Amino acid sequence: MPQHSKKYVMPHTAEQLFDLVADVAKYPEFLPWCIAARITKNDGKIMLADLIVGYKVFREKFTSKVTMNRPGEIEVTYLNGPMKYLHNRWGFEAKEDGTCTVDFHIDFEFQNRMFESMMGAFFSEALQRMVHAFEERADDLYGSEKRLHQL
Repeated sequence: MPQHSKKYVMPHTAEQLFDLVADVAKYPEFLPWCIAARITKNDGKIMLADLIVGYKVFREKFTSKVTMNRPGEIEVTYLNGPMKYLHNRWGFEAKEDGTCTVDFHIDFEFQNRMFESMMGAFFSEALQRMVHAFEERADDLYGSEKRLHQL
């Protein structure tokens, strides 16, 4: 059951980072291994989204429910796909200086044990690349002030 948590400060506002993470339709433009995204429902609070991720010969579709509590939190709950479960949370805490503390957590397990064991060796690097892709996208969209510190 892989888990990963990271808490760090970004030189962008909570609203900007919330908007970036909530813009699931744009994930294929910058997120490694994300091939396609389709939003099937979005009322501003709840979004249902299908993501197709792929790596080499593997290709999987994930359906998730995204709960958006602007501007402080986005929670992702797994609905359908190759997982037993997935829970992902992004927390955004605005700071007085206009920066934002980001609190990222993900916990999941694959149904297929072979896929799980292959992902185990790859998991840490993959998550670091994905979080870094969000950081770079924020810098591209909102300016690339020097990166702040990890907490």
